[in-house]
Amino acid sequence: MIEYRIDRRSGVSTYQQIVQQTKQALRLGLLEPGDKLPTAREVVELTAINPNTVLKAYRELEREGLVEPRPGLGTFVRRSLARPEAAADGPLRGELVGWVDRARAAGLEREDIAALMASVLEQRTG
Repeated sequence: MIEYRIDRRSGVSTYQQIVQQTKQALRLGLLEPGDKLPTAREVVELTAINPNTVLKAYRELEREGLVEPRPGLGTFVRRSLARPEAAADGPLRGELVGWVDRARAAGLEREDIAALMASVLEQRTG
């Protein structure tokens, strides 16, 4: 089950962080069709956010066709965003792990690596 981590200093709205983290889990195959998302109550207990914020995020995911509410049962994943190339055992992920290891060995900190990756990603994908 996914555990949301809310960064109140990120500048990204809380509901959008839930949407983004859910989509990331769908892309990485951590959530698959049929999986149940945590209830609003469970998210509130772990993150101390307003339950309406969770419901707003789930409605956004539903609007995008990614999840579906089942009355009395919860909210379930409807479709995946995963691609085999991005799987945990995929070759591209393996190459990326190796690159990050080399960056760390070269002395770059997490924030340096994230900034470098974001810069290259922006240049190459617009």
